[in-house]
Parts: sequence; C-alpha cells; structure tokens
Amino acid sequence: MSPDEYCQQKAAQSGSSFYYSFLFLPHQRRRAITALYAFCREVDDAVDDSSDDAVARAKLGWWRKELQAMLAGQPTHPVTQALQPHMAHYALEGAHLQAIVDGMEMDLNQTRYLDFTALQHYCWHVAGVVGVLSASIFGIKNPQTRAFAEKLGLAFQMTNIIRDVGEDARKGRIYLPVNELQQFGVTAADILNGRYSDKFTALMQFQYERAQKLYDEALALLPVEDRKAQRTGLIMAAIYRALLAEIQRDGFQVLHQRISLTPIRKLWLAWKTYVRG
Repeated sequence: MSPDEYCQQKAAQSGSSFYYSFLFLPHQRRRAITALYAFCREVDDAVDDSSDDAVARAKLGWWRKELQAMLAGQPTHPVTQALQPHMAHYALEGAHLQAIVDGMEMDLNQTRYLDFTALQHYCWHVAGVVGVLSASIFGIKNPQTRAFAEKLGLAFQMTNIIRDVGEDARKGRIYLPVNELQQFGVTAADILNGRYSDKFTALMQFQYERAQKLYDEALALLPVEDRKAQRTGLIMAAIYRALLAEIQRDGFQVLHQRISLTPIRKLWLAWKTYVRG
C-alpha cells in the first residue's frame, strides 16, 4: 500500500463529513488535503484510543519527532511520507502541524474550560489551525481568507462539541464552558450522568446560536476572489450546518447518542454546494 493509499483509506474509514468535500478537488490538492486529514486522525487517535495517558503522551511525543524528521526530509510514517511533498508546494508551516499535536495533548491535561475564551484557545489548536492549513491547500489569493478559514474551523469545532457532548462526557471530558453551565443552571453531574432538562435544552440552544453566528461571521470574511478556490470549505460548512440544524430539530438529544447525517445526504449537500459555486 502506498502512502497516498494509506491516507485515502484512513479518510474513507472515518466516515467524516470532510471526506465528502474532498471528492470535488483536483487530484494534487485532494492528495494533499487527504494526507493532512489523515495526519489529524492519527494524532487524534493517539489520544482517544489510549486508555493510559502515559501511552498517549508517548505516542504524541513520537509524532513530534516524526514531524521534525519530515521537515528534515526523512519521514518514516505513511502519513508524513504522503504529506511531505506538499509542504513546500502549498507553503504549509511545520509549526502549525506541531500546534495540532499540542491541541491533542491538551485533552490529556485538561477536561474542563472555565469560559469561552479558554475554549477558543483549545479550538484554535485542534481546528482553527487546521482550517488555515486546509485553506492554503485549496488556494489563497487574499490573505483575509486565512481569517475566514480560522473562524470556520472554530465553527466546525463548536459543532463537534455540541454533537459530542454525551460521547465526550463518557470519556470524562466536558468542553462546554464552566461559567455557561453555571449561567444555565446545568451541573457537570447532569452532563456526566446524561440527565436532560429544560435547562440543558436552553444551554444547548445558546451553543447552537453561537455556532450559527460563527458560520455567518466566517462566510462574511471570505473574499470574493477566493470563493471558488475555497469551495471545499463551503461544502464542509453546508454539511456541518445541516448537521447542526438536525441536532436542534432533534431537541439536542446528544447525551445518549451521536446524531449524524446519512452519507447520501452529505453527498447531495456537497454536490449542491459545489454546483452553486
């Protein structure tokens, strides 16, 4: 199996909404973004698939060294072997890749965030920086597009947080800011024990409205001259916003299940957004 085939398999197996947006990219850009996505999955799995924090830290340490080896032109892992040829071509920064690893390590150091400012710092590491790297691969003429990509990454991560409240709680993590739980009268025990209430619904409606605002703010930042190049990001946004709307329609029943869109619906949304341009 070639490095590109390894990354393609990693992306396809994830079932991620992002995978559907990659389908409409030209071959070289699709190879690059698939390698980047596979890297993100590898370092995320290093934490999520390890029941022992010490093992997870060791794996992340290995990835830090592997990134240095890749930047020195000596990658050994299929993902870094696939990613390395695209680094210079798309002006991807090694520091941004290291920031993603830092974000994954934050999950080992912290399971609560006091306020949205603190949560945003985490989101930048695990999503905002990924947005900037992705936008570079898609093509940037106007530097403002990086601000669009970073804000869109934050919107995606907030959508993930809303969708995964129950799943994260079962791992002992609550990403919803502590001061906002207090504001709506929802306790950490309510989340960890999967207790629904009108207070919980109000809290999630607040999160939903903020996420929608983030999408609106991100799209307003996208310069006209880069809209066509950034269609892949727009496809992702269409799919994620549809997911967000589905979660709201379902009454934020996210404590006991993971709400998702069907593959057919994701593909339809991707095609519709691509055609619209």
